[in-house]
Amino acid sequence: MSDIRYLAPQTLDDAVAQYAAAAGAARILAGGTDLLVQMRSGLKKPSTIVDVKKIPELTAIEETADGGFRVGAAVAGAVLEEHPTFGKVWPGVLEGLNLIGSTQIQGRASMGGNLCNGSPAGDSVPALVAAGAVATIAGPDGTRELKVEDVPAGPGKTNLKPGEILVSFTFPARPKGSSDAYLRMIPRTEMDIAVVGVGVSLTLENGTCTAARVGLGAVAPTVLLVHGAAEAIIGTKLDDAAIEKAAAACSAACNPIDDKRGTIAYRTKVAGVLFKRTLAIAAERAGRA
Repeated sequence: MSDIRYLAPQTLDDAVAQYAAAAGAARILAGGTDLLVQMRSGLKKPSTIVDVKKIPELTAIEETADGGFRVGAAVAGAVLEEHPTFGKVWPGVLEGLNLIGSTQIQGRASMGGNLCNGSPAGDSVPALVAAGAVATIAGPDGTRELKVEDVPAGPGKTNLKPGEILVSFTFPARPKGSSDAYLRMIPRTEMDIAVVGVGVSLTLENGTCTAARVGLGAVAPTVLLVHGAAEAIIGTKLDDAAIEKAAAACSAACNPIDDKRGTIAYRTKVAGVLFKRTLAIAAERAGRA
């Protein structure tokens, strides 16, 4: 392996400048749990690594003035799990993040790294999409915001422009009666890649669903926001007919591949089944929220 330049800027401005100066030959190191594996296998051969773990904006967890949250893109899963209130408000988001790897990996892996890796099966992404999280991105041309579902562009690809760095995620304030959940189907019991992943976020008022979002992973080139599934349950008391219609919308949205983990038919069927299970958990939590 040729010499690699390692940079650890302590400000966002320096990170953007250093990353942009590498003109596409650099890679961001948030946790390294994907990048280092890809480098060892020869899939990625950066000349420069920009470590963003020392930048406050990327490692902070803040409760915003309106009752929401801002979570740095490089915050490790183990750190977010220890936050006193985030997991109570967004348990599904935390579930997705905490399914990434082992206990050791949790000390490094982050939602930002998981999203920017571009895997359709990234466990944290469907729950982020269901949450309506918004990504803040900084680059040579300034700062902009992008809905999480608009960040992935395809397997291993994102819609970040050259020189841009994912800084943080903003989560909206939650009305009373709101919660979320994330489930995945994997061939093994631990540390495998999702065959299907489903995130559901909803709000209940007197038993009626007044708002919902559904994120679906590992069944298309990018994680999906399934509008049809949400529309099927909004305005209902989550009766069987509404749930079946929503599950069918999840299956209809699928555009998966055949691989050793699951066939197209299997993934399509499981998407609807897993949606029902995830919805049940989210609804039960919302009833207590």
